Amino acid sequence: MSTTDVSGLSQLGQAVSSPQSPEDAVLERVPSHHAGTDFVVRFTAPEFTSLCPMTGQPDFAHIVIDYVPDGWLVESKSLKLFLHSFRNHGAFHEDCTIDIAKRLVDLLSPKWLRIGAYWYPRGGIPIDVFWQTGKPPEGVWLPDQGVQPYRGRG
Repeated sequence: MSTTDVSGLSQLGQAVSSPQSPEDAVLERVPSHHAGTDFVVRFTAPEFTSLCPMTGQPDFAHIVIDYVPDGWLVESKSLKLFLHSFRNHGAFHEDCTIDIAKRLVDLLSPKWLRIGAYWYPRGGIPIDVFWQTGKPPEGVWLPDQGVQPYRGRG
């Protein structure tokens, strides 16, 4: 069993202030020790918050990120701080969702990544945003994201 080199990490094991914006957030990665093995990593943020860029009112989402690594894993504390940096950030649902996915793709160059952002209704309509880099590698076990569609009174 290999030991993960964490010498390049600046946040893990340290007291770190929350970044004021997603642009200020530092996403970090660690090497995966399972090159050649396709597996899915899932992160779930059930209480994601951002701000409406027009009204300044909070928007809430349940976000699920799945990816198949190709050499790198995202360091989870840095991901938590990155996601938290949206709390005071004004952006539309679609922009938040795609910005998160693209930052992770730029950092990790994964074999595959998908994001499902299930936004809670405000003003009567939920806006769910889904994106992926392409088809998942053949043979990976890819569970359903497990988030029920919004039904309201339906």
